[in-house]
Parts: sequence; structure tokens; C-alpha cells
Amino acid sequence: MTLTLRPDVCATDTPDGMVLLDEVTGRYWQLNRTAALVLRSLLDGAEPPGTARALREAYPRLTAERAGTDSAAITDQLLAARLVVPR
Repeated sequence: MTLTLRPDVCATDTPDGMVLLDEVTGRYWQLNRTAALVLRSLLDGAEPPGTARALREAYPRLTAERAGTDSAAITDQLLAARLVVPR
């Protein structure tokens, strides 16, 4: 499943990751570097295995299992917050 930001969600890169703003509700979320990397991978069209692979490339000490678990958790949280939607 490839994802995209909802049309009314803006993303801005920061030195520590990324900030997302929901322009409808006025709520914002600050993503750390790991979550930002997963989101960028998703927005670039990566499927879950691809986001886990991107995490492993960025953090070589991370196990494949942990990368998959972290990637899935971040993706689930982005979906639950309704910040991203399927393309």
C-alpha cells in the first residue's frame, strides 16, 4: 500500500526530523528522524519492506525484525492520526 499526505496536511523538514500540520484542525505533529525517514520512504512510493530497508540502511545496527516492527508502528500511527491516506 503506497501512501500520500492528506491534501490538507503540510510537511516541513527540520534539523531533527519533520513537522506535520493539519490545516483543518490546526494540530501539528513533530516526527523524529526515524519517523521522518519512514514517512519520506512512504511518500516516495515504498511499500512496508522498503521502509524497513531504508531504516536498516540509515541505522546499520538495527535488526531486520526491529526495522520491520518500527516501520509498521510508525505507518500505523500516521494512518491512525489520519495524516496519510492510500494513493
